[in-house]
Amino acid sequence: MDNYFKFTNSVIGLPLFFVVILWFIFWLEIRFDFDFVENGIYPRGFSGLQGIIFSPFIHGDIEHLYNNSIPLLILLAALQFFYANQSIKVIGFGILLSGIITWVIGRDNYHIGASGLIYVLVSFIFFKGIQTQYYRLVALSLAVIVIYGGLVWYVFPNPETSGEKAISWEGHLAGLITGFILSLIYKTPEYKKVIKYDWEQPDYNSEEDKFMQRFDAKGNFVNLPKEESEELRGYYKSNLSVDYEIVVNKKNESKPES
Repeated sequence: MDNYFKFTNSVIGLPLFFVVILWFIFWLEIRFDFDFVENGIYPRGFSGLQGIIFSPFIHGDIEHLYNNSIPLLILLAALQFFYANQSIKVIGFGILLSGIITWVIGRDNYHIGASGLIYVLVSFIFFKGIQTQYYRLVALSLAVIVIYGGLVWYVFPNPETSGEKAISWEGHLAGLITGFILSLIYKTPEYKKVIKYDWEQPDYNSEEDKFMQRFDAKGNFVNLPKEESEELRGYYKSNLSVDYEIVVNKKNESKPES
């Protein structure tokens, strides 16, 4: 299974490309005095539907953009390295589904920023690793929790989610839910454990195993009980008497002439 973990240019290229796009859009806002905030998600408004696609690329200020850029670089690289076959789908459908959920449950305000996608990535990597039960991916899941576990506090309303610089906890919650859903949808058969032994089978019964029968309840080695000898089968028996005739073994050779 380790053969599926291959370092390619996309492991570095995909995160860099995505983050460069975010910084380029922010530069356009500053350079040409654009205001893309109104292109964000505005819940339950028809015009706000455009934000489902555009909102992850819009940021309020440079601090907002910087705080999202570093996690995106790390998480996108991890996603591309460990889940290369699913990475593009997770990113694309993660943006769409988390945006739709935010549009449904969000407050009446514009929701912008790539933090929703960050929660999609954290959620997907964590839950998918646990589901595969493959030790490398489980270790990745634990590493993600150690580094980004504190993000879970921002999926609920709290004093930090309101005020002048309000945080879209609805977008975070939508990303968390979306990542979990995608982890269930996208299977990873390449990481499925190959069954080599009978005891790894789901329907394995130790009582029927000849080897396990040689151990008692305390784990002591014992001999198998001797099976009673079966009677000879019918075709080995005969009711007829058998007569034997002794035949002298003579060589069939001609006698030498005198």
